[in-house]
Parts: sequence; C-alpha cells; structure tokens
Amino acid sequence: MSTSPVSDATPRPPEEDWLGTPYLLFQREGPIAICTLDRPEARNAMTPAMYFGIRYAVSRVNEDDQLAGMLITGTGDVFAPGGDLGGGGADNWMTFVSALSMDITPFDSLRTSVKPVVAAVNGLCQGGGLQIALCSDVAVASDRATFRVPELFRGIADTYYSQMLARLIGPVRTRDLMFTGRVLTASEALEWGLVARVVPHEELLDSAGDVLAQCCRTAPHARAVIKSSLDSYVGLYDRIGMNTSMRGPEAVEGFVAFKERRSPQWVHPDLRVDGRL
Repeated sequence: MSTSPVSDATPRPPEEDWLGTPYLLFQREGPIAICTLDRPEARNAMTPAMYFGIRYAVSRVNEDDQLAGMLITGTGDVFAPGGDLGGGGADNWMTFVSALSMDITPFDSLRTSVKPVVAAVNGLCQGGGLQIALCSDVAVASDRATFRVPELFRGIADTYYSQMLARLIGPVRTRDLMFTGRVLTASEALEWGLVARVVPHEELLDSAGDVLAQCCRTAPHARAVIKSSLDSYVGLYDRIGMNTSMRGPEAVEGFVAFKERRSPQWVHPDLRVDGRL
C-alpha cells in the first residue's frame, strides 16, 4: 500500500499567543493574561474552537512563569451566550454537539486552574458563558450584565448546572432559574450568589483586574488546598445522564427549533411564542 509523503506545508498555528481561533484574543498586561471573546458579528456565540481555546488558555497561563493569573471577558455588550448552535464561524471544523462529546468545554479546567481566574462579565451571560463565570475563581459583573440558563428550552438535561447551582443558590432558586429560563439582572445575580461583585460598567475591567491581583497575592499552595475543598463541596455532575440527553430526540428538536426560530414541538400549541424561547 502506497503512502503519500508528508508535506512540509503542514498547517501550523501562528507564532506567539494563538489560541486556535480568530475569535479569542490573548493579551498580556504585565503578569496578567486577558482572554477576550471577540466575535461581535455573532454576539460572541461560542464555536467548539472557542471553547477549546479557553481551555488551552488556562493551561498556557498555568505553565507560564511570567504570568500570575488570567482575566476572561467579552466584547461589546455580550460576555458569552453559550455555544453557537447554528454552526457558523470561520473556525467551525465540526458540529457543536459532536464537539461536546470530545469534552472540549473549559469548565473543569477553570475549576482546577492552579493560577487564579477572574471573569469580568461585561454583558449578556448565559448557557456555557454562565458556566465559565461560575467556574472561575471570582466573577465580577457589570451593572449592565444579565444572566440566564436556557438549556431546558433546547432539550438538554444540563446536570452540570443543576449540580452546581443547587450548591451555590439552593434547589428552590435552581428550579426557578432552570425551569422558567428567566433573565436575572446583575443585582439579582449578586443577591442570589451567582457573582461575587457588581460594579459600574465603565469600571469593570479595572475592578476585575484589582480582584485578580489580590487573588494572585495569596499563597499558591495554601490556595490550592482551599480550591480543592470548595471543588469537593460543589461535587460532580451526572455526565452519563447529560450525554444521553444530548443525543436524545428532545435535544434534536431543541436544536432544530432554535435554528428555525420557533418554539419546540413539545410546547403546547396555546403556549408557543413567536421566535426562539
């Protein structure tokens, strides 16, 4: 059997701080790395490469002796709305559902990061974007930010959310947030315990940077023990149940309905609304 010779023109990423997608920026400001979701034309809807890029950014910061911690934020009036269910993006190399089966999400990487990670939530924050904020060490929100968990409208039994939220805000508020898909304001998110601080929008990056600097001054080994203790409290989620749900008929209908901008078929005809849920 013949084989083709390996080409010297094998694609390689550009030099310096490249995260594998044009929609993530990695900038250095002294000892602080800033990872910015930068896809304004799609309101920062996250492609699989963007999810993986954040995961890679965490490992990059942890391995770089010149960096003490990382700040995550978004562009415009959006932090992160979650995955791009429409499958768009110049970096789109596979379907979103297929990519999730490869565990490209950065959530556990954020929870276990050796160096501190602070989320500067600059605007709309929902789906996977809210998970990023929750899994960061501290979330600082703009007073313009909003928060939502729409997964059940997409037919997905997101047990990561149900496990984490029940620990953070209690089962009563978790049911309210997940079953109704309601939108929380920044002040409500602070009251519920979804974020640590709310600041005026124009002060967000400076305030989040100050919080990160304070975290970076703590003793790393002692901090790791505290992180381990907190991680044990949050606990593990039902990965098998969630993965089974994502391959089921409700998730298929949820994705189709989202793309077609309509209510899913499981909604009673008298309760359907125009546009997406």
